[in-house]
Amino acid sequence: MPNEHAVVYDCAEVLRDGTLVRVRATRPDDGHRLVVAFGKLERESIYTRYFSFKKQLTPADLERGNNADGRRGAAIMVTLAADAETVIAVGLYSAHPTRDGATSAELAFVTEEDYQGQGIARLLLEALADVARVHGIVRLDAEVLAQNRAMLRVFERSGLPIHTSRVGSSVHVELDLRPVSGGLSGDVPAPC
Repeated sequence: MPNEHAVVYDCAEVLRDGTLVRVRATRPDDGHRLVVAFGKLERESIYTRYFSFKKQLTPADLERGNNADGRRGAAIMVTLAADAETVIAVGLYSAHPTRDGATSAELAFVTEEDYQGQGIARLLLEALADVARVHGIVRLDAEVLAQNRAMLRVFERSGLPIHTSRVGSSVHVELDLRPVSGGLSGDVPAPC
């Protein structure tokens, strides 16, 4: 039975090298695609994403994308448009309440090594920020290894108000999704 509250997001995009990709919300039938994509990742990419090594996705990992409704979480994937939707990147957030009663969400990304440096993290961040705003989330947070300068640059260049703090070997990033001035809380850019 389809989830009537599933996140809706589906866009065609072109990477820096000209590769046509599809940026879309994950669906329950994507489990196999995600498992295959994870199996192609190098150990370093897995460590950068999970801050530890793991051999495979757990059922809980897959469930996060299957039941994403935008309010509690969302998962967006990037696939090659020219084939049977080979997954090359995934971004997701998990929402949680803040001390002031608003809702923020923890972000995470992983991109297959052959496609890093092509602007995929920016596409994922834009998609997740759009979905988060629609669902009343006011801030996106991320823990990034301090050595992951490429991801930190994506956040710094996002155009969103940003606050960072160093915590050991990682950097805590907070991105404010609230309108800066002149906008209404309901103003959300149209996806794609």
